[in-house]
Amino acid sequence: MPKVKTNAASKKRFALTGTGKVKRKHAYHSHILTKKSKKRKRNLDHTALVDSANIKQVRSLLNMR
Repeated sequence: MPKVKTNAASKKRFALTGTGKVKRKHAYHSHILTKKSKKRKRNLDHTALVDSANIKQVRSLLNMR
């Protein structure tokens, strides 16, 4: 049986923590930054954890069961 490929886009967007949780970056921090406040941009800079509703889908894209 052939190997299952990891989704390349997901590989770039998500990372695992040491305890096995999935980290993600915030959206809206790549362009049109002039109209956003410093506080808003600063808060978008931090990473967040993937919501429990989406964990199963993200793990399947990363081939982690």
